[in-house]
Amino acid sequence: MSESNPRDRIVPFSSKFAFGVGQFAEGLKNTGFSLFILFYYNQVLGLSGTLAGMALAVALLFDAVTDPLAGSLSDNWKSKRGRRHPFMYASAVPLALAFLGLFSPPEGMGQWGLFFWLTLFAILTRGAMTLYHVPHLALGAEMSENFDERNKIVAYRQFFGTIGTLAVSVIGLRYFFADANGGRLAVENYTPFALTLGVLMVITIWYSAWGTKKEIPHLSSPPVREKRNPLKQLVLDVRAGASNQSFRWLFFGVLVVFIMAGVNAVLDLYMWQYFWELSSDQMLWLQLATIAGLLIGVPLAAPLLRRTDKRFGVILGTAAWAVFQLLPVVLRLGDVFPDNGTTDLVVTLIVFKFLQGVLLQQAFISFGSAMADVADEHELESGARQEGLFFGAIAFSSKATSGFGNLIGGIGLDIISWPRGTDIVTAADVPAETLVNLGILYGPVVAAFAIVSLWCYTHYILTKERHADILRHLETRRRQKPPDEAAESAREPT
Repeated sequence: MSESNPRDRIVPFSSKFAFGVGQFAEGLKNTGFSLFILFYYNQVLGLSGTLAGMALAVALLFDAVTDPLAGSLSDNWKSKRGRRHPFMYASAVPLALAFLGLFSPPEGMGQWGLFFWLTLFAILTRGAMTLYHVPHLALGAEMSENFDERNKIVAYRQFFGTIGTLAVSVIGLRYFFADANGGRLAVENYTPFALTLGVLMVITIWYSAWGTKKEIPHLSSPPVREKRNPLKQLVLDVRAGASNQSFRWLFFGVLVVFIMAGVNAVLDLYMWQYFWELSSDQMLWLQLATIAGLLIGVPLAAPLLRRTDKRFGVILGTAAWAVFQLLPVVLRLGDVFPDNGTTDLVVTLIVFKFLQGVLLQQAFISFGSAMADVADEHELESGARQEGLFFGAIAFSSKATSGFGNLIGGIGLDIISWPRGTDIVTAADVPAETLVNLGILYGPVVAAFAIVSLWCYTHYILTKERHADILRHLETRRRQKPPDEAAESAREPT
């Protein structure tokens, strides 16, 4: 770490901006993946929902190793470009190529051919994103230890991640999959759609790495350790990280809610096209409402967290997500919601999505900032800076959105006997009972699991006062030892 005090350091706007832009690529990949991939393989290509979900779940199993491994590798990497930036530069092109392959399977593949193709390119896409995303998240946690400054850094990241979601929504629903261009069932539009997103990923990832290179002198250096096999070091690092109580409660809480949000995300197109019977323009308006809410929620987070704490922000956003996901479906099933095809329906859904986005953003920002605080607590307990490990675990939990989410959603579609094929165009092509079951799966069943997440979050007790005390102890420790000696004495996980 540079001689500037990380506890008080205010990060320049240019660095925060460049760091935030890097999240644009992750927003592109996540939204393109979660919104379109199951619908593409299941409804358009005819792959069984269960097989599609299984393929994406298999890819997630690889993430269970590669996410913490990427974190551990970057925590211990030594180079002139620091320990995070080399991975950011190297990941961009492989990510774009893998994403393009994901949406470009050869014609004439049967069920198992599609299954293996989806599995392979889902693994490659996720693996390439891991090499970028985990070091990128860890970089943000290292840029400052100031409690409020971290909230701002995370806010930049969330802002540009939301812009990435906006870009996918506009590029997809307004152009490639607009009704005038064949809608969501036009198979020929998926490859150029993926190519467009891939190019944007490369540009924004490289810009983020280049724009934050001046932060390298201010970042932590890897601890001095005996050389070990990377997998052995990973096991030791994971064991040490799992010993942190604050981390455990945050991780399991967000894992559950991300999986449930993933189920909703992969079923969105089914709900919009068949349950609510929306046009492509109306679908885009719903996406824009959520995005507008997320953007409005960014500047509201800092004043909210100054008056409350990060745990409150996480609980508020999680509870709001569940409520606004549940209400429209329950009210429709209770026959007290506006009818399909009416302006009232679209306006009401837009209002619900906007409010959901505003409050959900409080959870996103609070959670990201809280995880950076956990890294400080872990350093005090263990003597080692391991942001990469912690954010690797969080990257894994966010990928569970489209991994386990797709698996559960795909199995759910098969359980309710959802009809597949490009000839299933409107709600009239789907049995009424199947539509009702789709709504129940999308709303009440999924939202109920938020209770588990909220219970986990109530056990997180790393308050602002506790964090300030941690930083005081860390500052005292750092002043007592020269940098080389402090790094040498960093305790190894045992």
